[in-house]
Amino acid sequence: MKRIHSVPFLLPVVGLAMFAATPDLRAQDASKPSPGGPTKSANPAPTEERKGAQQYSGTYSFLRDGEFVQLTVEDDGRITGFISRFGDAASDKDAFLDQFFKTGKLEGNKLSFTTQVVHGVDYEFKGSVERGEGKQPGDEAYFVLKGTLTENTTDASKKVTTHSQDVTFKAFPQNAGPPAASSN
Repeated sequence: MKRIHSVPFLLPVVGLAMFAATPDLRAQDASKPSPGGPTKSANPAPTEERKGAQQYSGTYSFLRDGEFVQLTVEDDGRITGFISRFGDAASDKDAFLDQFFKTGKLEGNKLSFTTQVVHGVDYEFKGSVERGEGKQPGDEAYFVLKGTLTENTTDASKKVTTHSQDVTFKAFPQNAGPPAASSN
C-alpha cells in the first residue's frame, strides 16, 4: 500500500487559507493621519526641558552609608520620592525608616522638597541638581544634589529643634541599586 505524504503539501494551503480569512492586521503608517482625522494624545510628549529634567530621576546618597534619597521627576516638574535612613532615637535606633516627600518641585535645575514627619523628624531640602564628577550618564556622581538640608526634630513636649547643613548627595551608578543595609 502506498502512503501519500500530504502534510507538507497541506501546510502551505492551510496557511494561505488562514491568511486570506483573517482581517487586515497590517500596521498603519504612523506618518499618515488616521482615516477619522488626527487624534490627540492623552499624554502629550514632554518638552525637551522636561525630558532633560527626567534624567535627574534616580537614587542618591544621603547622610550616612546605607542611607539614600530616591527621586522621581514627573512630567509637570513635580518631584516624588522618599528618603530611606536609619533612625536615631532610642525607640528606632538603627531601624530603617522611609520618609516620603510631602512636597517637591523642580524648576530648571532648582530642586526643593519636604518630607513627611516620621518619629518626630522631617527634612527640607533646597538646592539644585548639578553635574558631578561622573564621566558618563549612569556613572556614580554623574549628577549631584547640592544645597541646604534642614532637619526638624519635634520632641515629646512639641519643642522643635532645627539643624541645617550644606550637603552634596551623589547619584548612585545606574546599574546599582541602593546599598544594602549592613547587619552588625
